[in-house]
Amino acid sequence: MAEAATYLWEGTNRAGKVIRGETTATSADAVRAELRKQGVTPKPGKIKRKGKSLLGGGGKKIKPADIAVFSRQMATMLKAGVPLVQSFDIVGQGHSNKNMADLIMKVKSDVEAGGTLASALAKHPLYFDDLFVNLVDAGEQSGALEDLLDKVATYKEKTEALKSKIKKAMTYPISVMVVAIVVTAILLIFVVPTFADMFGSFGADLPALTLFVVNLSDFVIEWGWLILLVIIGTITGLMQWHKRSRKFRENMDKLVLKLPAFGLLMHNSAIARFSRTLATMFSAGVPLVEAMVSVAGAAGNSVYTKEILRIRDDIAAGTTLQASLSQNKDLFPNMLIQMVGIGEESGALDEKLSKVADYYEAAVDDAVDNLTELMEPLIMSFLAVVIGGLVIAMYLPVFKMGEVVSQSH
Repeated sequence: MAEAATYLWEGTNRAGKVIRGETTATSADAVRAELRKQGVTPKPGKIKRKGKSLLGGGGKKIKPADIAVFSRQMATMLKAGVPLVQSFDIVGQGHSNKNMADLIMKVKSDVEAGGTLASALAKHPLYFDDLFVNLVDAGEQSGALEDLLDKVATYKEKTEALKSKIKKAMTYPISVMVVAIVVTAILLIFVVPTFADMFGSFGADLPALTLFVVNLSDFVIEWGWLILLVIIGTITGLMQWHKRSRKFRENMDKLVLKLPAFGLLMHNSAIARFSRTLATMFSAGVPLVEAMVSVAGAAGNSVYTKEILRIRDDIAAGTTLQASLSQNKDLFPNMLIQMVGIGEESGALDEKLSKVADYYEAAVDDAVDNLTELMEPLIMSFLAVVIGGLVIAMYLPVFKMGEVVSQSH
């Protein structure tokens, strides 16, 4: 099957005006046919395949947010009565990210060849996970694809919003610390030596704080490259270890949950994901035991993943979801257990789980704001001590020089 590509074209519309544009399609003939449908007459020899950039610009990387937008667009198109294949054309051709447009066209080609949407999406597991594929499959089998795509879109939007909140809590302090380290390094490498040369000609004994900073500057200038290599090597090594070692990932996940303030944030995030994912799967008609596999994969923490898989085994053995959750109250709060019990009794489990997800997503939002407010004074204090300490250390000899001059007069 021909791979979709971007074609540049030039033609005239019904009014005789010359227009230009680009279209993603499998061949120049397909572009020509599409243009004629739109009332555009392409000029001979003016449909050319778009060349790749010398800088390797094949489009931006496909992010989970792109998949969330794609889900929402497809759900909107299908609800408006637009046929599935035509929906792919509208969404794909209007996309600013070439890689995403190519992905959409590949899925469209598989659907046009007679495959189901679920099977077409399953060929791209890097972008469409089991949860996404299972929900689409359930929608196709029940004849309510647009409703299920709407649920997928809502789920993706909620989970991406949750991820962005967690990133916000981590990015702010890290970025401030990086800036502080860079500023400190610049002062120690370039500014302090200048002051040290000036003080050397002064001939008097330097204050203890100034001596410490001058010695620290000499150490950083001599060994700074080695310190930088060790830091980069350590970070790279830990990242590779995290990627390759399952045991290391599990230990890190356990550690993260025990951290003060941040640990509670991760607990609430995991509960919100658990509730949102299970609510979405259950409302789509996916059996509870099957749903638990996707829920475990979306937990975002191996501690919760293991526990959810244990719950799946309990449910398969005939235990209720509430009873299984009650066996580990350290991970699953009372509110979740009670709401699940009410949902199971009333037959509205998905509705109750959605309410729990809303509550814990709001809790994560509040925790991020509180954490930011808590860390701001700590970060400012750190900057004041480090940067302020360096500046004071450099000016102490100046004050001493002033005293000597005044005494000589």
